[in-house]
Amino acid sequence: MNELINILIVDDSPDDIEFTLVALKDTKLANDVNVVNDGVEAMAYLRKEGKYASASTPSLVLLDLNMPRKDGREVLSEMKADPVLRQIPVVILTTSQAEEDIIRSYDLHANCYISKPVDLQALSKIVRTIDEFWFGVVKLPPVR
Repeated sequence: MNELINILIVDDSPDDIEFTLVALKDTKLANDVNVVNDGVEAMAYLRKEGKYASASTPSLVLLDLNMPRKDGREVLSEMKADPVLRQIPVVILTTSQAEEDIIRSYDLHANCYISKPVDLQALSKIVRTIDEFWFGVVKLPPVR
């Protein structure tokens, strides 16, 4: 695939962000990765507000659920209610394995739900699978 792949990571854990960035680098998945640390920043980024006025529209969002200020459930709800943002695939990538979080995420139209593993090797395998599926198999809508 020759298109620029842009991934937005929305996570408040520096360790989880670092693990994810290393895994993305190892798989050579994304040409452009941006990170925001909470849901308020995520929505500003996605809506290209303030310091994010020139932000690239992501091809995929990796969204944690439990964050300060605005959690991932609220971000997902706002994204899927927005006619411009609803087409961006959202992968819930979180440490939560709670059944209610899984059900709620799908009720809010998450594209998939992945429980984050605790070690880098397992995370790298998941990121490779994300790469193969979302950027190898799936036909994504054009980035607006």
